[in-house]
Amino acid sequence: MGIAGALPMPIIMVGAKGEVLYVNHAAEQFFQMGAGLLQKHRLADLLPFGSPLLQLVQQTRERGASVAERNVDLSTPKTSERLADVTLTPAPEPEGGVIILLQERSLAHRIDRQLLYRGAARSMSGMAAVMAHEIKNPLAGIRGAAQLLEETLTDNDRSLAQLIRNEADRIRGLIDRMEAFGDPMALMRSPVNIHEVLDRVRQVAATSFARRLRITEIFDPSLPPVLGDRDNLIQAFMNIVRNAADAVPVEGGEIVMTTAYRPGVRVMTPASGQTERVSLPLEVTIRDNGPGIPNDLMPHIFDPFITTKTNGAGLGLALVAKIVNDHGGVIECDSQPRRTVFRILLPVAANAEIPEEARHPND
Repeated sequence: MGIAGALPMPIIMVGAKGEVLYVNHAAEQFFQMGAGLLQKHRLADLLPFGSPLLQLVQQTRERGASVAERNVDLSTPKTSERLADVTLTPAPEPEGGVIILLQERSLAHRIDRQLLYRGAARSMSGMAAVMAHEIKNPLAGIRGAAQLLEETLTDNDRSLAQLIRNEADRIRGLIDRMEAFGDPMALMRSPVNIHEVLDRVRQVAATSFARRLRITEIFDPSLPPVLGDRDNLIQAFMNIVRNAADAVPVEGGEIVMTTAYRPGVRVMTPASGQTERVSLPLEVTIRDNGPGIPNDLMPHIFDPFITTKTNGAGLGLALVAKIVNDHGGVIECDSQPRRTVFRILLPVAANAEIPEEARHPND
């Protein structure tokens, strides 16, 4: 089972009585339980009541051959809403043993949301251009007039002119931030090591806004580079980590960053004008143990001006969605109390050397 331990898909082996005999690291993450504790359970203890997976295990034993099923419900109070494609194979030993491979489909089922997120990103680009042209010019006139008035007013009235000037400056700052949603062609693309990006994010977070939190990295060192803009990628992941740091409790707060190679993930990217599905094998996840995102906000978290922060502008995740979109990738979020996960899928840089273990993940 040495090779199975390195695979990114959850793998479980159960015995003739349903006892858990082996789990790989991905299965530990899936069930949020260590191998030692999982092996003290029966498979039925880890699944919802009446789960069809238990029937599939029995079918595999009876047929002595592999069985596969799509969209199996694996939801539990600990794992929340989860669907997976499952493949079951009789184990060579012990007798009656079954090996179970899980391919989570939460991402696949949410992939249609990417059209909404891309639409939000495109609308932000148009909005930035309109705001820059229609607002910044008259705003400069308002500020200038207030500054002239300030020089002629008495002390009692001068504070009002200063208020107008300060508010004009505040609006100008907001518009400057909006201009970040500009032309994607401005990206300076080159092969980027995603781990260097995440390391920089961790270093900044650990020395500033997340210095009291635990930040864990679980990286696949064999990942090939992504073709992207290093600074923009840093900004995107920094925004996600900053949001996570704001959400988690001061005591016991944790942020986990993981990377993996998912060779089977292919999606349509109409926003980039492509008509065929493209491969997005580079997966980055950022997980936190905060209270979760309210259900009513979940469909809108990548829209501009949507925020749960008292002093937030609601542009952080909208900018993240745009940066990921400009890189030809997709982003999705799954949230529940004490487990919010952002998943970002990115393409491999053209002509990048794919590591042997990534090319043949099932060997």
